[in-house]
Amino acid sequence: MCGAEARAKAGIGAAPFAGVNTAKILGATALTLAAMKLGLAALRRGRSVRLRGATAVVCGASRGLGRAVTLELARRGVKKIAICARTGSDLQELARELRGMGVTVVAEARDLARTIEAEQFLESAASQLGPIDVLVTNAATILIAPVATLIADDFDEAHETTFKTALNPILAALPAFRARGKGTIAVVTSIGGRVGVPHLAPYSAAKFATMGFAESLRAEVASDGVHVLTVVPGLMRTGSHVHAEVKGNHDLEYGWFGASAMAPLLSIDADRAARYIVRAIARGETEIAFTPEARVAPVLRAIAPALWADLLGLTARLLLPRPPVASLAASRRREGTEIERTSQSPVVHAVREYGQSLKLRHAQV
Repeated sequence: MCGAEARAKAGIGAAPFAGVNTAKILGATALTLAAMKLGLAALRRGRSVRLRGATAVVCGASRGLGRAVTLELARRGVKKIAICARTGSDLQELARELRGMGVTVVAEARDLARTIEAEQFLESAASQLGPIDVLVTNAATILIAPVATLIADDFDEAHETTFKTALNPILAALPAFRARGKGTIAVVTSIGGRVGVPHLAPYSAAKFATMGFAESLRAEVASDGVHVLTVVPGLMRTGSHVHAEVKGNHDLEYGWFGASAMAPLLSIDADRAARYIVRAIARGETEIAFTPEARVAPVLRAIAPALWADLLGLTARLLLPRPPVASLAASRRREGTEIERTSQSPVVHAVREYGQSLKLRHAQV
């Protein structure tokens, strides 16, 4: 018997699936995939929220995305809403609008970076409105500056005003959610929490912390019936860029950030973003990202980190302002509203004019 015949008789060198019914394999695979799909759909339904008649808390609700999310929740049938922000004037205006929509409102000026104030706000909301179904954490601040102008206190402050303003209300709400065996937490992070953004280092660092906390929390509380949605927006036309603070070359730093925040192809309208977020809450989704850069950048960074680093470095070198010579003026913080009011820069003027045109356009819609 030749070698080939012997191997054939022994089954050596035979095709891996010889003698196996291919149709059965394909059928079993299809059934497995279908079962997985059904299981995932059932899991998602279990996390979904019936918004009509629900009770919600929105942190950082006075303007921008927080305001838009609050109004969208009301439009979707949420009848009891507690809102908070650090200042009360814009908050009261939103409260009046909500009451005009038939919503029972609790509106309180709170500094959520302080644990006791977050606890008091959630306790006040629950005592006046009843058990909370949805918590949205949105409060944050932005500092635009090259790292050469930053000090450790800038990072500490970003941690307080961006990470802890999410952490504190979540920790305050969790005991009641777990006791009830239900509740949804929507954590608004940022593309800056997925990829580090030059000239936004304190903000990115704080948002990375928020993202990590949300993902860790989701895994731990799922068995308690509590669902965590991570919201990863990119650039949004919320008008909040005027409230950002700037260090360095104030005119140029504010110019690039303001122009990016309102760029038609890169940014998204706040009302549209709010619709995406509230729909994701209702559907029980786990993570939602919108705008092109929020979807593409994390993927590119994951599959080609060296290329991503080179592109980001090139962008910073060619498009972003150079760090100024160390001076008291460069290290001073200035808010966008002040820069727009006092600057003679044509870049700042263009940003201001375009921002005003957007406000007029939105008012007409």
